[in-house]
Amino acid sequence: MKKVRLLIIGGGGRGTIYARHALHLPETEVAGVAEPRDFFRDRIGDMHHIPAENRVRDWRELLDRPRFADGVVITTQDRMHVEPAAAFARMGYHILLEKPMAPDEAGCRTIAQAVRENHVMLALAHVMRYMNVTRAIRKVIQSGTIGSVVSIQLLEPVGHWRFAHSYVRGNWRREAESSSVLLAKSIHDLDWVCYLMDSPAKRVSSFGSLMYFKRANQPEGAADRCTECCYAETCPYSAPRFYTDRIRRGLIDNYVESVTGNCTVENMLEVLRTSPYGRCVFACDNDVADHQEVNVEFAGGATASFTLAGCSRYDERQTVIFGSWGELQANGNEVTLYTYFNGETSRIPVPPAPEDDRHNGGDFHLLEAFVNAVRTGDETDLVSSLDPSLASHMLIFAAERSRHENRTVSMEEMQ
Repeated sequence: MKKVRLLIIGGGGRGTIYARHALHLPETEVAGVAEPRDFFRDRIGDMHHIPAENRVRDWRELLDRPRFADGVVITTQDRMHVEPAAAFARMGYHILLEKPMAPDEAGCRTIAQAVRENHVMLALAHVMRYMNVTRAIRKVIQSGTIGSVVSIQLLEPVGHWRFAHSYVRGNWRREAESSSVLLAKSIHDLDWVCYLMDSPAKRVSSFGSLMYFKRANQPEGAADRCTECCYAETCPYSAPRFYTDRIRRGLIDNYVESVTGNCTVENMLEVLRTSPYGRCVFACDNDVADHQEVNVEFAGGATASFTLAGCSRYDERQTVIFGSWGELQANGNEVTLYTYFNGETSRIPVPPAPEDDRHNGGDFHLLEAFVNAVRTGDETDLVSSLDPSLASHMLIFAAERSRHENRTVSMEEMQ
């Protein structure tokens, strides 16, 4: 069987995840990587024995030669998606694109146009569509066991530390530099709700703001840097305690690596004295909302509500799907079914996910579906293709329009 050859553009956390999963797909070969940081570029390069000439700092170098791969996995920062996606589409590469497509409507439509004009496949990294738990839920819904879906409630407890790391101190803290938190963090949540509803969204309303992580809430006497602060021993957002504790426990994950590639306690403390990740959470330049509610009405009258909670305990997403004959509750890897007729509760079996897949198998199954689609030309299992993904993005932009303009927005406005 001929192998599907892939390029990885962006070798950070998400790029590394797909590179690792590719090792478990024997029909896949990672032929090149583009990443400006040596450590991340060479980690993927060494993982897949990529020749030196195909390990480049700038993705444009890979376009300055005849096409030598079948597809490209683009995992750059949010505002760095449009240019490479359009360029690789014009070269005939099929594309797996990290969400979101782009931070604005124009960017999304530019990518869509390039994909359509060049007749290539596009898969968005809406990994929740591919999770094992999603497959179990969809099977129950499609069987008619709970009747018609009437409403869905979805809670995403982001976790106070995860939110502080990424959306207060980190790369996604400012809308002008990345996007709204709803787009950056929760596009695949609302996309997932649309997938379960299997019906077009009609109207949306949304509320949310930056309420807590701002200067007005900084305790009296607190320093602007955690390394100099008198509250270091009692503050739940103390950067030195969080990052050095992970290093001491040998938990060298994306949290730690996004701060420094030299993962020692001493180096971490030194970096936090100057790095954005060492700032007091009340003294950053963040402007994204730290909590948000979204309500959606679908064709036929079904409704959904979504809550993004930045100030929360980190936990699995919690979902309730209310049907006309019964309801489903999902929490991470577990799904339970309650039927109204007999009042019985039963557990729905969910296959175990790979240990290194934080999205209940979603990351692996997405890459697997993309590779199979590229190999066979059959997009049947590629359930996050262009059209549904573009619709989900328009729903996010409509929700943000609602939040800023304090009104309900019809999806007809987004055509």
